[in-house]
Order: sequence, then structure tokens, then C-alpha cells
Amino acid sequence: MKFSKLFTKTRKEAPKDEVAKNARLLIQAGFIHKELAGVYSYLPLGLRVLNKIENIIREEMNAIGGEEVLLTAIQNPELWRKTDRWEQDVWFKTQLNIGTELGFGWTQEEEMTHIMSQYIHSYKDLPKYAYQIQTKFRNEERAKSGIIRGREFKMKDLYSFHASTEDLDSFYECAKEAYRKVFERVGLGELTFLTFASGGAFSKYSHEFQTLSDAGEDTIYLSPEKKIAVNEEVYSDDVLEELKLEKKTLERRAAIEVGNIFKLGTRFSEPLGLFFKDADGNRKPVVMGSYGIGPSRVMGTIAEALSDDKGLVWPSSVAPSQVHLISLGDTPDVREHSQKLYDMLYTAGIEALFDDRNDAGAGEKFADADLIGIPYRVIVSGKTLADGAQKAEIRGRKEKDGRLVDFNGVVREVSQKS
Repeated sequence: MKFSKLFTKTRKEAPKDEVAKNARLLIQAGFIHKELAGVYSYLPLGLRVLNKIENIIREEMNAIGGEEVLLTAIQNPELWRKTDRWEQDVWFKTQLNIGTELGFGWTQEEEMTHIMSQYIHSYKDLPKYAYQIQTKFRNEERAKSGIIRGREFKMKDLYSFHASTEDLDSFYECAKEAYRKVFERVGLGELTFLTFASGGAFSKYSHEFQTLSDAGEDTIYLSPEKKIAVNEEVYSDDVLEELKLEKKTLERRAAIEVGNIFKLGTRFSEPLGLFFKDADGNRKPVVMGSYGIGPSRVMGTIAEALSDDKGLVWPSSVAPSQVHLISLGDTPDVREHSQKLYDMLYTAGIEALFDDRNDAGAGEKFADADLIGIPYRVIVSGKTLADGAQKAEIRGRKEKDGRLVDFNGVVREVSQKS
């Protein structure tokens, strides 16, 4: 990808109408475009990051047996009336020309349960795990957190279907571990903690995955030693005693909820007619679980939690490319060798953003590299090519100093650490 061919441009200043750091940085760096409050378009660099996050989530859901589907965004109100959730304020609703009322999905327990009622009839049909990665619509009152809390956003929602609570409990632990792997792989592992939260009417606790950040809207009480936390909503002496946590050892921290898992029991299967026959021929309701991660929210959280005063800092697993290649000096020698290194990286399967602009100076190119936040900055210039050398200066995004390495060494180092 060549910088000169990108239709997007970086901005010298962050947008003044954005409060959230993630939105300011992502807009300034040309990753997203704001349509209106809580609604953002993903531009080429931003879509690359979002797709990589989604693929990591997809791989971990597949690893625990998930089957990917894609449900409709438009929802049938009749299903939601059966579960008493159609009148909630969270909906965006519309009407057909004939007056029929419809809604745009903000979650999809009802639709997935209805679909499964066509396929689950016997205990032999269980368990089942279906998930999707889909655009959701939610009528948020507070859409001031950039892509962390949006009115239109991407969501991975997985639904599990079981013959017993024991089987649900077993899969629930598998999902919990899969979520840990997701957050480790996207670069948030050290900042993200399993958090005990309200289980509502279905179980004593649900579990959230909370990432430490001053921008977080949630308050958690964290045990650094045990690497678990308690959401403020359930924080009490009784809960601490049950979890064997000592109040004096806990840290009160702000955090962003990046994922959550729930045991739903039969809350949706009974009203929507999802039953099965057990081995003795008895008719029983299917036991369910629900598991959510917002890929767009994860992207915003990375921008909030890992950025510095110069700009974004992407982990290599989700960065729009691994190398930000900068050509300095408009001479035939520099142009030729910059292109040669770009081609070598491409041949080695290494993604590179090549700043080949002739109308931008070194200061502008370096500032853009810091703002965009790609893991490696690699510079080809007259200085690095002096005396016939085929070398480049390589520096990690968080490193203070660069070092001269020959072209093969650049390829080798990036390949080993990507």
C-alpha cells in the first residue's frame, strides 16, 4: 500500500468536536470518518485493523466449536413481544409502507432461538454453538465515546444451546478461556481482567472482560494478585467473602467493558418454543448461554489504552501493516532502493505502508508515522545508502533510537517478531 495512492489523509489537528481520545486519534490518522454522533465509517487503514480483530475472534470461536452464521439486521417484532423486549427504549424502529412495524437488531437471542427451534428436537441434536459478526444498532443516549460506545457498531454474538445446566457450565468455561485468548492476541491481555458482574434473573453472576483505562465508564475493584475483578454494581462484603477477596488488597479502577458472557438458562427457549426430548422421551426446554465481544469497541479500546502522546500504537497482530516504510530524498538511487525494499517485504508476505510522497518533508513523514502507529518504521535515505550500502534504519514504534540494518536483515527482523 503506497501512501501517495491512499485517498485518505492525516490531519495536523485532532477534530475539536470529539471528546473521546480514540475518536480524535482515529479520525486524525485517517482510520475512520464520523457520519454523526455514535456512527462512524471505516476507511482503508481502519478497516484493515477491524478485519484483523474480527479474524482473531473468528479463529477463537471456531476453535471451541462455533459455527458462523449471518442473521438479518431487520427484526420481526412478534418474536420480541414473546420475550417482553419489544418495548425497550434501545430500539431503532421503522415501518413498511403498509404500516408493519420493524426493528433493527441490537442483539439477537430471539432470532437465533427461533432459528434453532427448526433444527433442535432431540437431545441428540445438542449441544450447538452458533455465532455471527454483524452490524448492530442501538439507540444509545450517551454516544460520546467514539467507537467504544456507538449507535451503529460491529458485534460478535455467540449463542450456545444445551441439554443441561451442567453442559452449559462446561462450555461456559471454554468460552471464558477463548475470550482470554482473544484479548491476549489483540494486545490487551495484560490490561484486561475477568470481572464478576450481575447475572440478572438467570444466574448469580455473569462475567465481563474489563480493560483498564481512564476513559472507562465502569468502575471495578481489581485484585492484581488473583487477576480478577468485581464490578461496582455487585461489590459488597458478601461477594468479596464468597470470592475470597480481601477488601484492603483491591484497587478501585476505571475500565472499559470489552466482552461479556451470560448464562441465560431457559429465559428465551421457553417463550419461543425451543424444546427437546431427552433420552427418556421427556420434553424439556433448551438451556442457553450468550457471549458477546464488540470488535469495533476492541479497536477503540486499543486506541485508548495503548496510544501515547505522539499517536496510535498498534500491536503487530492487528496493525494495518507491519512496516511503515519511509523514503527520504527525491533521488533516483533512493527511489529505486525504497521500491526494492518494498518489493522484498511484499515477497516475504510482510504488509507495508510505503510513504513514497515527494511533496512531504522528513518531519511530516515522521509525524505521520508516529500518529498512524505501525509497529516498525523503516527509513531509506541517502544516508542509509552511503558508500553503496543497501541498508535502512529500522526502529520500533515505542523505541527511542533506530539502527542500521541491511535489507535482508529488515525482512528477517520483522518476520521473526510479527
